[in-house]
Amino acid sequence: MTNLIPQMKEIKAFAFDIDGVLTKGDVLVNEEGQMLRSVNIKDGYALQHAVKQGYPIAIISGGKSEGMRKRFEGLGLQHIYLGQDHKEAAFADFLSKVNLQPQQVAYMGDDMPDLPLIQQVGLGCCPKDAAIDIKDIAQYISPNNGGEACVRELIERVMKIQNTWFNEDSHRW
Repeated sequence: MTNLIPQMKEIKAFAFDIDGVLTKGDVLVNEEGQMLRSVNIKDGYALQHAVKQGYPIAIISGGKSEGMRKRFEGLGLQHIYLGQDHKEAAFADFLSKVNLQPQQVAYMGDDMPDLPLIQQVGLGCCPKDAAIDIKDIAQYISPNNGGEACVRELIERVMKIQNTWFNEDSHRW
């Protein structure tokens, strides 16, 4: 982990996939065909805290759940890209809007559609239970599985290294 500290110090934004990262990857389908997902409240806390501390955050997912959009908008996220079969265009749009370079971003994904972004960013990350091909190229593998606060773990780790997790300014609610 210590060899990743210089990269973590350079992170100015985060980007995340949804299914398998912010969720466990399970989908409950009701009688009407609606797909329901469960998210971890600890991930939500870290996301909203990072936004309040000035970190831009992107959600880039192949899924199209408007319920997920509402959840992330409620946490203060402004860059939500759903229905992205090829995530590179959404990522480029995010970088343009926040005026950052790929090496200033930590991206966490868990499966093959995430591979191009994991290779492109400054800190390519995945949950512990990611697909083997993703684990093989990720620079950082969370000790947590997808949907089990792996997002919280990454955000907290980066922000602690940068002394932005909890400091005097962050205690002003």
